[in-house]
Amino acid sequence: MVLDRINFLKDEINKANYKYYVEDNPSISDFEYDKMFAELKKLESENPLFVTPDSPTQRVGSVSEKFFPHKHKYRLYSLDNTYEYEDLEDWYKKITKEYGEQELVCELKIDGLAMALTYENGIFVRGVTRGDGITGEDITNNLKTVKAIPLKLFEPVSVEVRGEVYMPKESFEKLNEENLKNGEKLFANPRNAAAGSIRQLDSTITAKRDLSMFCYTAIFTGDIKNPPKTHYESLMCMKKLGFKVNPNIRLCKNAAEAVQYCKEWDEKRFGLDYATDGVVIKVNSLLVQQEMGFTSRAPKWATAFKFPPEEVTTKLIAVEESVGKTGAITPVAILEPVQLGGSTVSRASLHNFDEVGRLDVRIGDRVYIKKAAEIIPKVVKVIEDEEHYKLPEYTPPEKCPSCGSRLNTHEGEVNLYCDNPDCPAKRCAKIEYWVSKDAMDIDKVGPSIIEQLYNRGFAKTPVDLYKLSMQDFMQLDLVKEKSAFNMYSAIQESKNRSLSRLLTAFTIKNVGKETAGVLANEFGTLDNLMNASVEDLSKVEGVGGIIAQDIYDFFRKPENIEMINELKSLGVEPAPPVENISDEFKGKTFVLTGTLQSMTRDEASEKIKRMGGKTSSSVSKNTSFVVAGENAGSKLDKAQKLGVIILTENDFLNMIGYGK
Repeated sequence: MVLDRINFLKDEINKANYKYYVEDNPSISDFEYDKMFAELKKLESENPLFVTPDSPTQRVGSVSEKFFPHKHKYRLYSLDNTYEYEDLEDWYKKITKEYGEQELVCELKIDGLAMALTYENGIFVRGVTRGDGITGEDITNNLKTVKAIPLKLFEPVSVEVRGEVYMPKESFEKLNEENLKNGEKLFANPRNAAAGSIRQLDSTITAKRDLSMFCYTAIFTGDIKNPPKTHYESLMCMKKLGFKVNPNIRLCKNAAEAVQYCKEWDEKRFGLDYATDGVVIKVNSLLVQQEMGFTSRAPKWATAFKFPPEEVTTKLIAVEESVGKTGAITPVAILEPVQLGGSTVSRASLHNFDEVGRLDVRIGDRVYIKKAAEIIPKVVKVIEDEEHYKLPEYTPPEKCPSCGSRLNTHEGEVNLYCDNPDCPAKRCAKIEYWVSKDAMDIDKVGPSIIEQLYNRGFAKTPVDLYKLSMQDFMQLDLVKEKSAFNMYSAIQESKNRSLSRLLTAFTIKNVGKETAGVLANEFGTLDNLMNASVEDLSKVEGVGGIIAQDIYDFFRKPENIEMINELKSLGVEPAPPVENISDEFKGKTFVLTGTLQSMTRDEASEKIKRMGGKTSSSVSKNTSFVVAGENAGSKLDKAQKLGVIILTENDFLNMIGYGK
């Protein structure tokens, strides 16, 4: 039978993919593989009813308009970390004091992007980015192109798996070589290349980027025979199910063995074909993990040891005095360009002027630089040769480099500050932060555009961005109609960003991206948060009394209340919180046709998306439901011909719990 042959080919190709992409041990030739794949495609095209989501032919998707937010069922936490072996030993001593000697599992910390994969009865149904740990983006179609991610497990279990998507170093070098030939942008390092690849709206581009994934955590959501009792057993179970698990994991008896593992890999890591920036150490017993629990941001039963970053030397050409959004003046080293950790570095942090004095940095010095956490370059040491002492000592500024105001120090802080509220650089920095990826994520509006908008009086505050017209942008230098439209559209699209992004953009004292996410999750709406008392805020896990007071004070200042009211009047309203995903909706595609009496089609569409479903404008064999309102037309006829389930408006309202 045709179906038997299709199932046979699917199983054989999935096994071959596992051998090649997970075990790195090909079981058949490329010719045999291609022949089977071509036969499967032909049979499926002739018999479309037999196409299933786990088929290898479904790996390459199509173009998406955008990615939708998805609330994680289980939060993805951060990790505490250290660069000192003593800290690792102290962490272990605290554990043994309460729980006795514990086995540890050491795993290389992959420098990639964290993902959560959901499988139901062995079938891959959803892949979501880490996001802020509470809500991520659904990029299922793109993850289906990653051949190390199984579409169907070897056993029909329901499980959520966490792992790290990465780009092999060799693939990264090839991609940059190709981009260089084609005059396209070069990626700074493999992690950036992986990030740029996995979030392509066109999943056929992602498919060409040779991404892979190591999995490191499994949460079994259904029944499983002999459930693992330790983390190591869980890793072996994942491997057995078909996931790619890093081969360099090691079971250690104590902290001493874990330290030895870290020392070994500090030397050996450069020989790997993927980037690693440290080691993750976890308590092996799952029961002890459960008892230890979590802080507001990280598991107590795990920690990360970060490798000391690579260091290089170069010449310091100048010290740039940068004005930040709070008015803090930050010294930045301008360097002769040099390669460091896979990217070209021409600027490096000097932290503050106390650090400049401690290092005795002088313009013209040869300096050592390294990447803090292998991300941010920093100056760590000056080469004190004869030339160094011939150079004039560096003197910190007394006046703001932007507005000329006298700089001040704030009690308990080492930074110099410009306290002029009308300082142009300070105001521009606030707008730059507002549009940044961590905040409102407004693409196309970069520093040079912001500077022009400010200098021409078009935008003095972030609020002013929402008052701009396309004509305002077209008055800027080198801005044509298409660019003006893109910038204007990007600003308009940002009006309904999540509450956590808006809170991050506000730059409330002591409230960073993670705390903003926790607050948004706890209070749900901006009005709820604004009306919260200090006591209410203090009860939130990870906030505490000092931060609670800072938040409370922020929402009581007249200028902030005025700003929020003005934003609301301009249509800036955070998107509603992500609702609980319904089993009836997740992974299902809805088509809306006709007129609904209880809500508009746009409102119904948004409701479907918030509950885990998708909407489409056309009916096909992949459509799960057609919601038929009054005067439904040809879409209803097509649904009937294809045997698609048709819902009346009342059926749909019952599904979404409307009125309950």
